[in-house]
Amino acid sequence: MNVEFIAQQPNFLKAAAGWIADGTLKWREDIVDALQNAPAAFIGLLEGRNFGKLVVRISPER
Repeated sequence: MNVEFIAQQPNFLKAAAGWIADGTLKWREDIVDALQNAPAAFIGLLEGRNFGKLVVRISPER
């Protein structure tokens, strides 16, 4: 674990929350449904076909 900037984490989290709220910071997730699709999603990840964070959703949202 890199601890060089650990003291700055609380300030960053506060600032990042503000950036998300005002739309300055945006992120993308590539969501794949069902565990049976995970192998293809992982291969796509290795081939660069995803964008942002890759998430395999194994159950419906509640």
